[in-house]
Amino acid sequence: MGIDPKDESELFNKGLGIRRDVLGAAHVERSLSAADDFTAPVQRLVTEYCWGEIWGRSGLPRETRSIINLAMLSALNRPHEVRLHVRGALNNGVSRETIQEIILQVAIYCGVPAALDSMKVCTEVFREMDEEATASN
Repeated sequence: MGIDPKDESELFNKGLGIRRDVLGAAHVERSLSAADDFTAPVQRLVTEYCWGEIWGRSGLPRETRSIINLAMLSALNRPHEVRLHVRGALNNGVSRETIQEIILQVAIYCGVPAALDSMKVCTEVFREMDEEATASN
């Protein structure tokens, strides 16, 4: 089935642009093209309200939103989402050193096991991105 942006709302398309900027177009296209009758509603919800309505607000810069997301997702121990948002944070100008500090803060306030899981994910993403950069040179 997939989701065709031509058939969607203005808020969806605003969110789609932000989502692509932060998470990367390839990831977003895979998510939308894989949507079926069961998963399409949640893809619309996430794209319109998470990305269009909330990420589209001017009250916080994207870098700050990324920092908050990494802290919350790490605290909730959501490694799949941490993986996505590590890349997004780097795309939004958050340094690896700042990401390290975020995870250390999570360790103290939310627990070492959650921080260890997130640190492992961050390390994997950094390694993947370094390999991708080497391969493209």
